Amino acid sequence: MNTIICGLQWGDEGKGKIVDYLTESADLVARGQGGNNAGHTVLANGKKYILHLVPSGILWGDKTCIIGNGVVMDPVGLCKEITTLEEQGITITPELLLISDRAHVVLPYHRELDAAREAALGKNKIGTTKRGIGPTYADKANRIGLRLADFQDEETARELIDIRLQEANETLTRYGLPTFTTDQVLDEVRPAIARLMPHVTNVIPTLHKAWKENKTILFEGAQGSLLDIDFGTYPFLTSSNTTAGGACTGSGLPPTAIDRVIGVCKAYTTRVGSGPMPTENDELSAFFHALGMEFGATTGRARRCGWLDTVLLRMAVMVNGVTDLAVTIVDGLDERESLKICVAYDIDGERHEFPPATRSGWDKATPIYEELPGWQTDTTSARSWDDLPENAKAYLNRLSELVGAPVSFIGNGPEREQTIIV
Repeated sequence: MNTIICGLQWGDEGKGKIVDYLTESADLVARGQGGNNAGHTVLANGKKYILHLVPSGILWGDKTCIIGNGVVMDPVGLCKEITTLEEQGITITPELLLISDRAHVVLPYHRELDAAREAALGKNKIGTTKRGIGPTYADKANRIGLRLADFQDEETARELIDIRLQEANETLTRYGLPTFTTDQVLDEVRPAIARLMPHVTNVIPTLHKAWKENKTILFEGAQGSLLDIDFGTYPFLTSSNTTAGGACTGSGLPPTAIDRVIGVCKAYTTRVGSGPMPTENDELSAFFHALGMEFGATTGRARRCGWLDTVLLRMAVMVNGVTDLAVTIVDGLDERESLKICVAYDIDGERHEFPPATRSGWDKATPIYEELPGWQTDTTSARSWDDLPENAKAYLNRLSELVGAPVSFIGNGPEREQTIIV
C-alpha cells in the first residue's frame, strides 16, 4: 500500500513521528517538495533526531530513501545534516539515499535574496526561514534555476550561474547588499556537490520499479496544507505544493499509484511566522511554552498556539483526499479542564464552514466555538483506544465528525511506541 503522509495545518504536526512509525512496513520513503526550511523531529532508540532534507526512513537503516525532483536542495545544508546523522550512528550510503538529478539547487545568492525581500516587506513580512527556498522555487518557475544535473559538468553550471548573477546582483545592489561572483558561488558549493554526486540519479525508474513489484512506498510531506502555494493562507505560505498532489508531481510517481492519504494534525493548532490564525490564544500559547513545548525544530522560534480549528482541517481533508487522520500530541491537552473546537467562522455576521480566500475575510474571521470537557488524566501510557479517557475519545470522535475523515492513528507522546492504532 503506497501512502502519502501530509500535514493538515501550518506544519509542525508531527509528520516525522508518523512517517517513522509507518516506515517499519515500507520499502521506500520519499520526499517530494520543500527544502531545509522544514524540520522533522523524531525520537527513536533513545535518541533525538532532527531531519530537514533527509527522509525520516533513514533512521531504520535498511530503507531506500529518496529526495525527489520537487525538493529544492541546499547542498551545504544537506551535507551538514548527513554528517550529523552519521555522528549519531546512522549509516547513509548511495544505496540508501538517492537524490533526483532534477532537484533544483539552493545557491548562496538565493539565501541573500530571501533575506533582502523579507526585510523589504517590513511589517508585512511573510515570516520565511530566510534559507533561500522561495527564490529557488521562483527561479524554477522562471526557468532560470540550476538543477543537480547541471553540476555534472561544472562548465555548464558556470555558464548558467554567470547568466543568473547578472539579475541577482542587480537586486542585491538595490538592497545595498554584497554581490556574488560565479567563483564565489562555486567555491562554496563545490565540495558539497562533489560529496553528494554519488547519491544523484534519475529516481523515477527506481520508484516505478518498486511500484510494479508491489513494494510499499511512503511519501513524507513537508510543512502543511495551510502553507500550500495554492490552497494555503495566501500570501503567508511557502512556495511549493504541500498537499498530496505535490507528492506525485515532486517524485514522478502518478496518482494511480497512491492507495492511501494520511493527514496529520495536532489535537490543537499551531503556527510559526506571520499570517492569519483565527483561533490563536495567548493563554494557550503561554501554557505550552511554559511546558517547554512548541518551539520550532528548524528555527527555534516560539510557535503561536490556539484551539483546534476544524474550518481549516475540513478544507485540508478535502484538498488532500484524506483517507485516515493521525492526531498527534493528544497528551498536550491532558491538563486542560475544558477544550474548545472551532466549528465555523463568523464573517460580517455570516457563518462560514470553509476558510475565506480574501485577505479582508481573514481579518474579520471570528471563531465560532463548541466547548467540550477535558479529561485531566495522563494519557502518555495509553497503548490502545480503550486505554484513553472517555472525554478524550469524545473529543477525537467530534474532530472526526467535523472534518469528515476517520481517526486511525493517535500520538500520545514523543516516543515511537506512543502511537495508538485505532
